[in-house]
Amino acid sequence: MTEDQDPDEAREDVHAERILLDRAIGGWRGLIDSAVPTLVFLTVYVFSGNVLGTALVAALVAGVLIALWRVIRREPLRQILTGFVGLAIAAAFAQFTGRPENFFLPGFLVNVVYGSAFLISILVRWPLLGVVLGFVTGERTAWRSDPKLRRAYTAASWIWVGVFFSRLIVQLPLYFAGALGALGTVKIVMGWPFFLAGAYFTYRLLAPILREKRTEGA
Repeated sequence: MTEDQDPDEAREDVHAERILLDRAIGGWRGLIDSAVPTLVFLTVYVFSGNVLGTALVAALVAGVLIALWRVIRREPLRQILTGFVGLAIAAAFAQFTGRPENFFLPGFLVNVVYGSAFLISILVRWPLLGVVLGFVTGERTAWRSDPKLRRAYTAASWIWVGVFFSRLIVQLPLYFAGALGALGTVKIVMGWPFFLAGAYFTYRLLAPILREKRTEGA
C-alpha cells in the first residue's frame, strides 16, 4: 500500500493478488506439495546410498502427510488428490524405468503443457491470464473490449511463458546428463522463487491498470 492509496483500494489490491496466487496461477499449496516431497526424495536418496526405492517411499510418505494435513484443515479434496496423484505418477515413472531422474519427468510435462497453453493463448489473441481472471472475477470476456487491458493481460501472460519454458531450458540438460542432485536443487530453486517472481511482476503489471478501471467505473 502506498502513502496516497485509499485503504479500500489497498484491500482490493490484496484481494486481486490473492486471486492471482491462489486461483489463477496455482497458489501456495501447489508449491508446497511439489517442493517438500522433492526435497525429501533427494535427501533420502543421497543419504541412503542412492537407493531409489527408499527415496521414493520417503517422498510418498511426505506426500501422504501433506495430504492428511490438508484434510485436517478441510481444504478442497480435489486439490489434495491432484497433488498426491501427481507425486504418485512421478514415483511410478522413476520406479518402473529404474532411473531416479525420471521422478522429475512429469514436472517437465506440466511445464510444457502450461507454457504451451499460455503461448498459444497469446498467439490467438486470447491471453490465458485474461481468460482465467475474467471468469474468476466475474468479468468474463468484457476485458477484450478494452485495448489497454488486453495488452496488459498479454504482457502478463508472456511472463508465465517465460517462467514455464525457462524451467525446461535450464532443467532438461541436467535431466539428459543424469545430474540428479543438480536437477533436484535447480527444480526447487526454480519452483518457489520463479513462481513468486512471476506472481509479483504479474501483480505489479496488472494492479495499476485494474485500479484505473475501478476508478473509471466508480
